[in-house]
Amino acid sequence: MAIVYNIIGIIIGFALLIKGADCLVDGASSLAAKFGIPSIIIGLTVVAIGTSMPELVVSAQAALEGFSDLSIGNVVGSNIANLLLILGICAIIHELPFKKSTAKVENPMMLAVTVLLFFLANNSGEHLISRFEGIVLLLVCLAYLLYNIYMAKKTTVSEEETTVTLPTSKSLIFIIIGIVALKFGGDFVVNNATSLARSIGISEKLISVTIVSVATSLPELVTSLTATLKGVVDIAIGNIIGSNIFNIILILGVSSLISPINYALSYNFDLILLMIVSTLFCIFPFIKKAYKLKRWQGILFVLIYVFYVTQAVIKG
Repeated sequence: MAIVYNIIGIIIGFALLIKGADCLVDGASSLAAKFGIPSIIIGLTVVAIGTSMPELVVSAQAALEGFSDLSIGNVVGSNIANLLLILGICAIIHELPFKKSTAKVENPMMLAVTVLLFFLANNSGEHLISRFEGIVLLLVCLAYLLYNIYMAKKTTVSEEETTVTLPTSKSLIFIIIGIVALKFGGDFVVNNATSLARSIGISEKLISVTIVSVATSLPELVTSLTATLKGVVDIAIGNIIGSNIFNIILILGVSSLISPINYALSYNFDLILLMIVSTLFCIFPFIKKAYKLKRWQGILFVLIYVFYVTQAVIKG
């Protein structure tokens, strides 16, 4: 009987995720059009922060309970899933065109903060991210937000982005409902899927590198897929780039401020992989100056993710 309840819980969770993503994308794209803000900026900020809430809650709670090192695994694993799995799937469904400014500025920003994290984690013999370094990350976060505000004022919105479908108040309500539904939908899926996996004898190791590692990325996954299917590609791309940036500078900044993060050197493999993949993500748009993430590149990303999960299972 418990298995039936778990299955029902998973179905309810995915229903909340799908509806939440639908509301968030509609509300965010309408708000962007209403105020003349490019969709990519909304994706990089409002949507990205909203879908990063599960990572923030998990990491902050881990830090408060004295397990701050879990924050690193949560963030790095989530960022790898965001790039390889989520954008990979989105690119397979529909080739993702980049704005030139995104390819030239935001993509390298994402790589830069990843390199910064690697440096902060390995710059001393103690191998920890101190409270001072947490303040540095939060200052970078503030600078990133100010940059996006500046770009929102500076950038002219193209005609195809100016269709307003919802009034401002309704757009805000849709965004709030979307974020809340994504949060609870993710919780429903994770908790019930974990219980189901245990009840049918799946090992804790396999649960940790599959269900748990993808769990906090479910909002990004469903939101980006929904945005891609709706043709709002800028929100799909901005959501992932912004989430990966905020995961490092905001979530790890807050977590290390609560409690210095002990860094296990075993995470270097994951961080180096993340830096390599982020570099590929920076290079791909400039191949033949196509400014697109093509289907074959999406397939490559998904295959790399399969390799990553497989080696994690083997290593245990």
